[in-house]
Amino acid sequence: MAYRLITQVVLIGTRVLGRSFAEAYKQAAASSAYQRAQAQSGNGTTGRASLSSGMTLDEACKILNVKPPQKGEANMEEVMERFKRLFDNNDPKKGGSFYLQSKILRARERIEAEVRPHMEKAEQEAEVKEGWNPKLYKDKK
Repeated sequence: MAYRLITQVVLIGTRVLGRSFAEAYKQAAASSAYQRAQAQSGNGTTGRASLSSGMTLDEACKILNVKPPQKGEANMEEVMERFKRLFDNNDPKKGGSFYLQSKILRARERIEAEVRPHMEKAEQEAEVKEGWNPKLYKDKK
């Protein structure tokens, strides 16, 4: 009689675990598909940056209180000034919050990640326009 009870408990437990794992997998797949769709829709987030920091460009701009980059152009001096001021004001040694400091840091990194490819492209175009001038060093004897 006891073996029947144990067998039933094992079978029911196995079914419950199997269903819960299947449901968790479905939710993970749906979440992943949603994340990919958001990254591809072009709503201001690039796949690489939003997946690595977990923060959208809009959220980052709201945290630092700056305008979103237009066509990859942003006032990085203003971003850095706001970052430094907010980061220093939230120093835990001065009674601030480490959590807020980390959010401010992630916001700056997110904006930089959005602007960086455009800045690199502009630098390459400027280099092509000027021509390549390698720095030559002469050995001293």
